[in-house]
Amino acid sequence: MKFIHTADWHLGKLVHGIYMTEEQRYILEQFIALVEDEKPDAVVIAGDLYDRSVPPTEAVELLDEVLFRINVELNTPVIAVSGNHDSAERLSFGSSWYKHSHFYLKGKLSNEFTPVNVAGVNFHCIPFAEPGTVRQLLGDDSIHSHHDAMRAIIERIRENMHGDGPHVFVGHAFVLGGKTTDSERTLSVGGSGCVGSELFEPFHYTAMGHLHSPDALKHDTIRYSGSLMKYSFSEASQRKSVTVVEMKENGSFELSERILKPRQDMRELQGHLEELLDPAFYQSQKTDDFLKVTLHDEGTLIDPINKLRQVYPNVLHLERKLELTDAKKKNSFNVIEDKKKTELELFKEFYSDMTTGEFSTSKQEVLEKVIEKARKEAFEA
Repeated sequence: MKFIHTADWHLGKLVHGIYMTEEQRYILEQFIALVEDEKPDAVVIAGDLYDRSVPPTEAVELLDEVLFRINVELNTPVIAVSGNHDSAERLSFGSSWYKHSHFYLKGKLSNEFTPVNVAGVNFHCIPFAEPGTVRQLLGDDSIHSHHDAMRAIIERIRENMHGDGPHVFVGHAFVLGGKTTDSERTLSVGGSGCVGSELFEPFHYTAMGHLHSPDALKHDTIRYSGSLMKYSFSEASQRKSVTVVEMKENGSFELSERILKPRQDMRELQGHLEELLDPAFYQSQKTDDFLKVTLHDEGTLIDPINKLRQVYPNVLHLERKLELTDAKKKNSFNVIEDKKKTELELFKEFYSDMTTGEFSTSKQEVLEKVIEKARKEAFEA
């Protein structure tokens, strides 16, 4: 059985004030051609079909067109779940009758954990859901983090893993150890948004969405397909691809990548302004790419971004190397200064930044007791 694993389309994405819809259409044409060429038994989309819960009309129309061509015209089953950027309710619309054309879209988590069976493979589809939602749905008060929620969900799934054939988990989460970029929205504060990789041991393959690089996690059975396109300059060095999974009856599988090439890449350029505007340099460049430019010049420059845009029309971000160096030195100095302050002084500054209230004597006395208690416990440990 062969399926294509993709995720994080983020249709309707706005990057530095520019809608990426037409660039996404260009990439998705390649994806449709890939489906036609590979003739997979299914296409798996692991969340974040849209970039926001209320996507622009053009994004809705593009998704409708692409899924129709894959599912109806190419007669290919589609298995999809919602991600943290999607609206679970909106994607759930029509799911009951989508199944008649082998389009299995699970937008909203429910108490139904029966897998979708396609060509002998059991796909367990789990859309993104906050821990509070899972706690209420399952009636489990012990759920407080994403890890707790995923553990409880997988326990329910295992109750239904009696069928023959391989088992594939389709989900959207931040697996502990994964590498992030600026494009992924934080799931929660601290480490509570992470889920442990050990939870997915019952599955032969885990098709995951959320992190945007196919290299985000090194694991034998858990894989991120990565996003279709680069959505921030922190992704500039990443390759973008989809994963073709060929699975055998015993659950073993082979992976291969198919690279997708954008019409306009997202790249970074560095150098002096005069150098970047020299025809000897820019004639070897693809000048209409989306660019972040870092200038090495010192001193005052008159209207550098408009000068650059005469040659590179899609300069989206401009910064000066000298300013970045100064900012790093200032930040380093602030860290050193902060290390010299007491816990009480640091908390006073934090309190002042976060609130408009007065840090009264009574509050200080309470905090001093807390700090003293913590020190004592740390000393005794």
